[in-house]
Amino acid sequence: MNGVQLLLIIGIGIAVTAVARKKSVEPGWLIVVLAAGASFIPGVPRLELDSELILALVIPPLLYSATRGASMSGFGANLRAIIYLGVITVVLTAGVLGWLASLLLPSIGVAAAFVLGSVLAPPDTITTVSHGERIGMPKRVTSILTGESLVNDATALTLFTIAVAAVNGAHATWLGGVGEFFRTAGIGMAIGAGFAVVGLVIRKRLGNPTLETALVMLLPFTAFLTAEQAHASGILAVVTAAFSMSVNLALDPKHQYPGGYRTRLQEESVWQVMDFLLETFVFAYIGLQLRFVLHDLDEADDSAVVRTLIAAGVLLVAAVVFRFVAVFGLFGRWTAHYRSIQRRASRDPRFLPGRDRRRRGEPVAPPTAKETALVSWTGMRGILTLAAAAGVPEFTSSGEPFPGRNEIQAIALIVTLGTLLLQGTTVGWLARKLDFDLTAERAEYARMRAHGRQLARGADDPNADPDASFEAQRLAIGKAVMQRQLTEDVARDLIEEIDLRQAAHHIGR
Repeated sequence: MNGVQLLLIIGIGIAVTAVARKKSVEPGWLIVVLAAGASFIPGVPRLELDSELILALVIPPLLYSATRGASMSGFGANLRAIIYLGVITVVLTAGVLGWLASLLLPSIGVAAAFVLGSVLAPPDTITTVSHGERIGMPKRVTSILTGESLVNDATALTLFTIAVAAVNGAHATWLGGVGEFFRTAGIGMAIGAGFAVVGLVIRKRLGNPTLETALVMLLPFTAFLTAEQAHASGILAVVTAAFSMSVNLALDPKHQYPGGYRTRLQEESVWQVMDFLLETFVFAYIGLQLRFVLHDLDEADDSAVVRTLIAAGVLLVAAVVFRFVAVFGLFGRWTAHYRSIQRRASRDPRFLPGRDRRRRGEPVAPPTAKETALVSWTGMRGILTLAAAAGVPEFTSSGEPFPGRNEIQAIALIVTLGTLLLQGTTVGWLARKLDFDLTAERAEYARMRAHGRQLARGADDPNADPDASFEAQRLAIGKAVMQRQLTEDVARDLIEEIDLRQAAHHIGR
């Protein structure tokens, strides 16, 4: 890929996005469709990027940006659902799709089939979450999908590593896989937390919004690459670093400093532009690979294209259907357990579920049927699937060609395109059709926002220095979050309001 190609992709992406938004159409899938069609135009060159380069340059900033807006309290409150989706469902999906692939493509072998299963296992819900409020998605669904997107990639990449090792002749076991997952996750999170601590210490000493923003933008890449070099989870390193930085910089009084408001406002704009550019490139890159992947298959074997297309169609349907089965099954089991506890509590007033055993209070209610249906339909595959497929080595450790490499890459691309077109184009329609009643949720948000504004006004001292007064207001908001009077998303909105007022004050001087 040269610079001219990249500029053309971004320029066309801007134009397509502008038209799509005017027509109330999701720009991502439209870019995918147009790019896939453009790949068949004679003379269109193939875009070739190393898979490790895609992972290192695209995944870290997208993950970091998505995590910045995530709520730690929301993550904790929905941890059970997130574990169901981000770990259990991914493992089950990889197993089912790998088994199906071994039946549909017996020539590639069982181990390579499970490589394909691990490649297809993780959904990419970041883009859906970013449009959640606009399409009428409940806050709880947004929190669940955000948490899933931050966990499932690490699970899938661990499975992918184990499956590739099995193809290379290594002895892999489920117990060993579990141990490897916890090892890579633990080291990755430790690395992410370490970089966050260093970033927090350095940032307040720079005293320049441009330098501070540059430091934060380097953080996801540094955390990811360091963790990968340590054979740990770069994804969890980025997630941990983003959580630590965003929460501490916005809400912890110890990490507030003069002029910090300017950096926060600048970063918000920078990350929005970064998200748009990366998402545009990713969707275009997905579509532009279609013709070339099919051509590679045709050159290898005259009948390979037909077999691969049939297998891709079956696996696409299986991926969509199995997510429904897994989500409804796991959430249904949760619902049955929750109702059983309620019935027992109604019969025995002395029964306190969870409080005596774990001191956690009342058990968290499972998602409703509508929420479960919407979560089930958000199974679009994305850039991680394609990057993992591209990362399948050309040769095994014995020097033989890696079995089924072309088929794995072609099926990954077709399934990704299919889920984007099938689910990505209809998830907004489904959310509106389910007609969620968000009245109580919006009323609670408005109540908290009003309470937060009241706290800020109470901390405002008209006789004090204006900057000190603004700082006192932010500290009051941060304290309210620590005391659980406000949620993190409400607090971030209020702090942004205070930052804007402070910036306007300085502009007007």
